[in-house]
Amino acid sequence: MEVDVGEDIDDETARVIATAVAEHLGRSVEIVAEGERVADAGEGDWDEAGTVITDREQRLRDDIESILGGGPERGHEKIEELGKAFVRDRLDMVFDRIEYEDGTFARHSDDDDLAADGLLTGIGTIDGRRVAFTANDYTVKAGSLGREGIEKVIRIEERAMDLEIPMVRLIDSTGARLNADEREPGDTHMDRYHGGKMFYNQCRLSGQVPQIGVLYGPDIAGSAYTPVFCDFLIMVEDISGMAIASPRIVEAMTGESVDMQDLGGPDVHATQSGSADLVVEDEERAAEKAREILSYLPQNYAEKSPECTPKAPLKNPKGLDGVIPEAPNRAYDVHETIDRLVDRESFFECKPRFAPELVTGFARIDGRPVGIVANQPDHISGAIFPDSADKGAGFVWTCDAYNIPLVYLCDTPGFMIGSQVEREGVLRKGRKFIYATSNAQVPKFCVITRKAYGAGIYAMCGPAFGPDATLALPSAEISVMGPDAAVHALFGDQIADMDGETREQFIESAKAEFEKYVDIEAQASNMEVDELVPAGDLREQLEARLATFATKRRDERPRHHGTVLF
Repeated sequence: MEVDVGEDIDDETARVIATAVAEHLGRSVEIVAEGERVADAGEGDWDEAGTVITDREQRLRDDIESILGGGPERGHEKIEELGKAFVRDRLDMVFDRIEYEDGTFARHSDDDDLAADGLLTGIGTIDGRRVAFTANDYTVKAGSLGREGIEKVIRIEERAMDLEIPMVRLIDSTGARLNADEREPGDTHMDRYHGGKMFYNQCRLSGQVPQIGVLYGPDIAGSAYTPVFCDFLIMVEDISGMAIASPRIVEAMTGESVDMQDLGGPDVHATQSGSADLVVEDEERAAEKAREILSYLPQNYAEKSPECTPKAPLKNPKGLDGVIPEAPNRAYDVHETIDRLVDRESFFECKPRFAPELVTGFARIDGRPVGIVANQPDHISGAIFPDSADKGAGFVWTCDAYNIPLVYLCDTPGFMIGSQVEREGVLRKGRKFIYATSNAQVPKFCVITRKAYGAGIYAMCGPAFGPDATLALPSAEISVMGPDAAVHALFGDQIADMDGETREQFIESAKAEFEKYVDIEAQASNMEVDELVPAGDLREQLEARLATFATKRRDERPRHHGTVLF
């Protein structure tokens, strides 16, 4: 701050004025006389000017410094052995700045080994946005959850709820602290105001504010619900894992011998359970991805996501038609389509290794965040399996919760058939996908790039499922089933009586006849789609429509909620 005294004064007077004003305002001050700086004062001058830190305050500052160092030396040796970062270093990786923490002195007077009760909570900033956080300190009894640590989590959850700001959870906990003594009596996992309340609050936060979890270590038993209740979960290779019971308990109770990686390591949750949205190689990458996910999300359900400066796609949109094969059964990678539609390097894929026949992820089109739901013809023809239906439903529902428009790229032969998928719940899980699409109220656009067979088009937001536009490319085929299935459904008995060349000729003739009825231009003339679009113009069409529907409003529904649960 600059203070102009207007006339020439001696240096000592100027210094006294600068120091007095700096102390009063709590900021640095420059004294200017006749256009020239003659003195300044700031924080470094305050003690010299008579502000003295008392012994009482110094003792408190020394205690705080000790607590900020975390747990005992053996705890720090343990994280070094495991190749883990100290919790405060993790916070520095994720946040631009920590504004404040609460509960620094939790358990301090009881046990010097329980710094902050092993759990840090507070408010920080990421790209100028306030974000609440919880972070386990593994140097304090392996990040286990103590009574006061749980209390801190409950309070920061309630503050995030009140402030309607996102939460980032840096999770590195072995679960509930079991070595209870007279200072921490009894079990805290289910009483009304402790362990159970922590999970209750997390459920209440769902859909109100974004919750991002990063898992750095094995998380066992009830506490493993913390990462899976997050909207998005990042797991770190080699060091993270989660399971409802530890390998030791599993073997004792069931006789199964299994290690942590096979029980609930990153590969298990990335490829089989679908609980992990992303697996990364190290903690630095985890922090980078947590920040990146947040960039697509709003502060809360009532706000819009931040927009960015538009960028041209990675690949030329005008070449899209050459990417999509003429033959409906020929494979191609849908990422080639996505790269021609979304802003360069903006596609953030979620659950890429789980149910890869459906691609889901965030992107930007002309700087606007969107959710992409795309069938993947390069994997089992893009058929929808129980797991991919579950994956699609969850992603659509999350986008709708946080006002993120949806773009569906439909190229699917429909839901998979057969006894295996029936046992896996293709109908029950398939209805979730259709339900989520039907009830999503954000702007949503269906693009039929090639196959749209059977109930697959229902899940992929076909004309009857509330899209704000159904666009078709010249390669589109809309039908109740594909030509092979249709011919066998209609002429199965006749075909069974044929053999050899006669059979083949009949099938090919019947398929050619059937395809006359799935002509996309004829369907467009009957308004079965809103617009038949040259593939090279699709990016421009999506830009224009997303801009137009940016003001779309939600409707109140006369019900409490639907009965199809995710």
